[in-house]
Amino acid sequence: MAARLLLFLALVCLQAPPWASAQQPEQEATVIVKGSAKIAETDQSYVCATMDWWPPEKCNYNQCPWGQSSILNLDLDHPFLAQAIQAFDNLRIRLGGSLQDRVVYDVGTNSTCSPFTNVSNGLFGFSAGCLSMDRWDKLNDLFQKTGAIITFRLNALDGRHNVQRSFWAGKWNSTNAYDFVKYTVSNGYPVNSWEFGNELSGHGTGARVDAKLYGKDVTELRSILQQLYRAPLSQPLLLAPGGFFDQQWYTQLLQTSGHGVVSALTHHIYNLGGGDDVHLMRKIVDPKYLDRSEDTYRDMQLTLQRHGTWASAWVSESGGIRWRFNNGRQLVSNTFMNSIWYLDQTWNGSKYNTKVFCRQTLIGGNYGLLDTETFLPNPDYYSALLWHRLMGNGVLSVDINAPRKLRAYTEHLKAKIQGITLLLINLSNSTGYNVTLQNDLNVSVDRTSGHRRRHSSFSHGLKRAVSWLGGKASSESTKRDEYHLTAKDGDHQGRTMLLNGVPLELGDDGSVPALNPVPAAVDSPVYLAPTSIAFVVLPRFEAKACS
Repeated sequence: MAARLLLFLALVCLQAPPWASAQQPEQEATVIVKGSAKIAETDQSYVCATMDWWPPEKCNYNQCPWGQSSILNLDLDHPFLAQAIQAFDNLRIRLGGSLQDRVVYDVGTNSTCSPFTNVSNGLFGFSAGCLSMDRWDKLNDLFQKTGAIITFRLNALDGRHNVQRSFWAGKWNSTNAYDFVKYTVSNGYPVNSWEFGNELSGHGTGARVDAKLYGKDVTELRSILQQLYRAPLSQPLLLAPGGFFDQQWYTQLLQTSGHGVVSALTHHIYNLGGGDDVHLMRKIVDPKYLDRSEDTYRDMQLTLQRHGTWASAWVSESGGIRWRFNNGRQLVSNTFMNSIWYLDQTWNGSKYNTKVFCRQTLIGGNYGLLDTETFLPNPDYYSALLWHRLMGNGVLSVDINAPRKLRAYTEHLKAKIQGITLLLINLSNSTGYNVTLQNDLNVSVDRTSGHRRRHSSFSHGLKRAVSWLGGKASSESTKRDEYHLTAKDGDHQGRTMLLNGVPLELGDDGSVPALNPVPAAVDSPVYLAPTSIAFVVLPRFEAKACS
């Protein structure tokens, strides 16, 4: 009898998880997963990171955060770099940025291959710069060694001239781009997609081009790709315009270029505004503010449905902070707090059928996934890696019975077994949530009131656990895996992230640490600490859309 009592007490008096702090107010919450149908679908390589052209001289507001992180000068042999990319197996990397429309490719030219230099009358204050083919060869050595999937942005201002303020006119000179793509193809470098131009749409950033003219040039680029990639199945994707979404301009681009020319419409997301905003940290945890970007995703989706059903939507650049500290903001963009913004926006894009979401940057500026000087991962690196490993490409809907400070998102499990991954974010800095997870197959509707009602009996809870799994329950199948992300010592503007209470740090050889979950009973509530993030993996979850 004493032994049975001791066992009972051991089961009841469970220790608090290491990510939970003492004496926190708690609230109950329910998340109902609607697994009968997908609401959207992403590419398998949804997570993407960028590499930029900015030289060390790129300085703003007494900060020069780019260092040696440019496409032209990054240390490609740094051991941390290759391992950071390889951890994703197939990380999509987009090469481009503001200066790409001033890049000359040193193939078929007789001029000296010179770097970017400061000039007062240049676009963004810089001269033209040059990519040597020796450097391009070395970049491709890295990409092929690490399994990276490459998107390269081409210069779309070559041959044009500035006619008034930021407006550029004239026909695009495709000669240098043609020679560069030809060199790439002849060397067997597997560029997955070519993107045309950077932020030249609408009002532009630094420069802008008329949509009709742009559409004609995109059509010419498609012809070049068809000519150089002769096998139909080898055709790369053609992306455009890589700017801020302007519905009228994007519509005109699709109408001018015509059916099947553009593979994906690309746009940029910098929805946090200015980096000098004293309310910036408050914005990151404000659900109303975070939701504002949905208008852009929704309008992009409608534009494609009406004018370009053959194309998809990509976010080819996203960095949160756009202007005033337009390299990201120190002690915000590279800290734990930014993962809340990053993961929330990654989800917002996915539920509107965005196929790829590119983070500015892999390395460089204050918003790099890797630190510019040390190459050590910032918190967002681990957030990106967990998304890539755990979230599949089928997006599901959820119902949330909780305050708006609790965010919940669901996708298919990345593994080849049926199941789902649930992402939970707690925006509250004072309240923890005990989150009950349910499958909508096991939620009844009160016919008299029309309200959803969950079954509360213990026996039904056991049946529900079995029903989730779609068959007989076993000791393994009645468990779920949890990955709780918190800030070290509660410092949300710190740069060390904890996974289930353990600091995420590279090994001495630069190896990425194991991202180990903690198991939990599938029918028990998930405790979500204040200002924290959790990925919850439910294998064999019964969801028809994931079959």
